Amino acid sequence: MRKLFPLFALLLLSISSKAQNIQQLIDQKAKALLPKVIEWRRHIHQNPELGNREYKTMEYIAAHLKSLGLEVTTGVAKTGVVAILKGGKPGSVVALRADIDGLPILERTNVPYKSTVMADYLGQQVPVMHACGHDTHVAILMGTAEVLASMKKDVPGTVKFIFQPAEEGPPGTEEGGAALMVKEGVMENPKVDAIFGLHISADTEIGKITYKSGAFMASSDWFTIKVKGKGAHGSAPWTGIDPIMISAQIINGLQTIVSRSSDLTKAPVVITVGKFNGGVRENIIPEEVTFSGTIRTLDSKMQKEVHEKIKHTAKTIAEAYGATAEVVIDTKTLVTYNTPALVTNTLPSLQRAAGNENTVEETWTTGAEDFSYFGEKAPAFFFNLGGMPKGAKSTSHHTPDFLIDDSMLDVGVKAFCNIVFDYGKVKK
Repeated sequence: MRKLFPLFALLLLSISSKAQNIQQLIDQKAKALLPKVIEWRRHIHQNPELGNREYKTMEYIAAHLKSLGLEVTTGVAKTGVVAILKGGKPGSVVALRADIDGLPILERTNVPYKSTVMADYLGQQVPVMHACGHDTHVAILMGTAEVLASMKKDVPGTVKFIFQPAEEGPPGTEEGGAALMVKEGVMENPKVDAIFGLHISADTEIGKITYKSGAFMASSDWFTIKVKGKGAHGSAPWTGIDPIMISAQIINGLQTIVSRSSDLTKAPVVITVGKFNGGVRENIIPEEVTFSGTIRTLDSKMQKEVHEKIKHTAKTIAEAYGATAEVVIDTKTLVTYNTPALVTNTLPSLQRAAGNENTVEETWTTGAEDFSYFGEKAPAFFFNLGGMPKGAKSTSHHTPDFLIDDSMLDVGVKAFCNIVFDYGKVKK
């Protein structure tokens, strides 16, 4: 029996040495590839496309993936790309996701690769910009695919690369985004055992990774409330039923759902009215007013409760004044929930990519992500990657001044590659 101990020790040493070699190789390849990752990112930034219209972006991504010898499918959920890498070792099916769409925003930065693209959005010509960093997500995943393809014989299991369109929401009444990808079977054939995604953060310094177990990002619902009253002359409001005044009372009432009837010790709730349409002339009380907004919750039960409270509040306030209120609520995303066990098991992968001191747990956010739909089908983990220049002030996402430092995108590539080698070894 004692003779077996040295053999066992040698086996452990060999396994440890192999793992170290893999880690060093990932680090070396990711660093060497960084200039190309930056080049891809800046090309995509200069040529943004809106959701469900990312045709050139789709072609650009697919051409690269095909050059790596991957199994590539295009046109998934209209303009998405899915690629399969079958590793040389047995293991799990790991999915990695990047979103690819831009936003209808006029870029105001002075970078040499600034976007000047114009496109049609619901019949209107609008400027287009990658004002949320999806260009970096695409480049990171393209780089990850190249590194893993070059290490194919050592890759455990199967890797599914998902390049998702329309994360910001499809135009008008079109279907799109993660929900449509799931509907079309992207989490099947082969069935995904776990899915991972990242988001660049303009509030986090480059080189850092932030994460949270459990609820991480909010659900997003859009609501529209139509208040019907009775028109009248502005000089004699008592002859009508004023839907503008009633709508103002409803808007105030919606805020009491947050401040007086939601358990904010459990999770945050946000109700914001962002659009108001009513009236055509100063001295005419209109018959009808419509206003719209968004709801953010971080608990699925609270999400349903808030929906019911909004309907009840709007309808009862309207009835109190002799009007009627119609409420329509459209769920855009679910709560982005990071599977706790998966977070715990994946943390070492992130720490090796960014360093222990640069891998930081944070609180939840009321921003939303349709990555949540993938989490309905498999354990999921979504984390943030720093994009703020060192010593600089952050810029807000979804604004003309949004700016990302892309000099350390290799940290994202290393994180994804580490995840594949670590989680992929889990046999299913």
